[in-house]
Amino acid sequence: MMKFAKIVFLIAGIYGLVIVAPLFFMEAYTSATQPPAITHPEYYYGFAGVTLAWQVLFLVLSRDPLRYRPMMLVAVLEKVSGLVLILLVFLHRSPPTMLIGIVDVLLGILFLISYIRTAPARILQSAGIAS
Repeated sequence: MMKFAKIVFLIAGIYGLVIVAPLFFMEAYTSATQPPAITHPEYYYGFAGVTLAWQVLFLVLSRDPLRYRPMMLVAVLEKVSGLVLILLVFLHRSPPTMLIGIVDVLLGILFLISYIRTAPARILQSAGIAS
């Protein structure tokens, strides 16, 4: 049970670092390729910084899922933003490239599964999930 959660959060953290860290060097590129240009860099770097911090949290969670189990639900909540991206694409308010939000939704589901699978046996028994 613990191995599943460790792997899920490790993959999420590494994937996130690979995707988010380059943003710190891509402001000009993003302004040029994703109009309108970035006029408030504090929002851009604020987003990148907070998102990077979440990736580090996922790596911390991967080290000791039981200890940090309550944070798993907060991590699920963080991934709900993927639903917003998908909705914006379907409302034609964002480009199809924003369907990358599907990855966040899938990770959120895996985070929720990790939370359930790391529950103490007594909680699972009282819920009728374990025998």
